[in-house]
Amino acid sequence: MEIKVCGMREPENIQALMDQIQPDWMGLIFYPKSPRYVSDQEESKLKELPIRKVGVFVNETAEGILKKVQEFGLSAIQLHGIESPDFVRDLKHKTNAELWKVISVGGQIDWKTLEGYLPYVDKFLFDTATQAHGGSGKKFDWEILKTYPFDKGFLLSGGLDEESAAEVLALRRQIPQLEGVDLNSKFEDAPGLKNIEKLKNYKNRLIHSGTDNH
Repeated sequence: MEIKVCGMREPENIQALMDQIQPDWMGLIFYPKSPRYVSDQEESKLKELPIRKVGVFVNETAEGILKKVQEFGLSAIQLHGIESPDFVRDLKHKTNAELWKVISVGGQIDWKTLEGYLPYVDKFLFDTATQAHGGSGKKFDWEILKTYPFDKGFLLSGGLDEESAAEVLALRRQIPQLEGVDLNSKFEDAPGLKNIEKLKNYKNRLIHSGTDNH
């Protein structure tokens, strides 16, 4: 299971994350309305870090996204707004970074609306629908994902906490396209400041719960 820790910003906290958690991905939020917003002033501290960085964007222009890819050395672009398949296709031609499309889940999902993204995205990310575009700390009904019809892998987000590791692994046994988790607000002491012990506990549960079932 891949682990992405999103909403990072503070250099000492990031160093502890890399040393003790070693997640597969670290998310940087470039949405100005987010309390975890990363400003241009952070560039020099974050660009050269030896970790795969995901930039989170909400209805940003292609030019704005590509600028951040260069400035922060992003390995992936997470599109968290209402970006169309055409927008994603055009962006795909302009970057080597992975493209992830967030699907905000309120009620049921019409899977046909996702088909246009399939040729261009590297993965989907399912999150709880909120006005603030993520970070709500609330779960959606995971039963919805059991009808997921595509081979494309996806990450699970929205209200994951220390207790959810076994539940996530149980879901993965039913839906092998579930590649990993996106951890954020339930693992924070303050916006943008992660609790390393909580993350460590979650990672251990994810590893050991998975081992118990083989």
